[in-house]
Amino acid sequence: MNTQPRKLGEMLPPFHNLRGVDGNFYAYTDFSTDILIIVFSCNHCPYVQAYEDRMIRLHREYEKEGVQLVAINSNDTKNYPDDSFELMVKRARDKGFNFPYLRDEDQSVADAFGATHTPQFFVFDKGRKLCYSGKMDDNWKEPGAVKETYLKDALDNLLAGEKVKVPETYSIGCTIKWKSL
Repeated sequence: MNTQPRKLGEMLPPFHNLRGVDGNFYAYTDFSTDILIIVFSCNHCPYVQAYEDRMIRLHREYEKEGVQLVAINSNDTKNYPDDSFELMVKRARDKGFNFPYLRDEDQSVADAFGATHTPQFFVFDKGRKLCYSGKMDDNWKEPGAVKETYLKDALDNLLAGEKVKVPETYSIGCTIKWKSL
């Protein structure tokens, strides 16, 4: 397990053959949008559940601007069966996910990113350099009480051709559930 998260300016770690809830397999090269958001997610975490509707809205709002959100579930399913692929399919269908939801079965993608939490967002520019990492906003419990929209602000900065003003925030949520060695 890698304990060091990606550093700003580092390249997107390549990934291949991640199974999506739509039955397709994905690689990092399948996403050629101007901005790519990778969020480490899962089914069981209450923090993720609190952000799912916001993730759907964000993707709907920014997709036409050349932004693609991709959710990746890397959690151990032996000890956390709610995060199984079958239940990922059900969750995506029930919630109406409008973005790919992928399974990182061997946890190599989470390890390559140095991901630690769900949800944890990584934003890459057209050149696939990391421009933002952290949380979506400052209030996971009450969407109506959000004062700081870190992820949206980062996207707006990038779309305006500007440097991200707040490029890093500390992700809060559940820790990624690593497999026992």
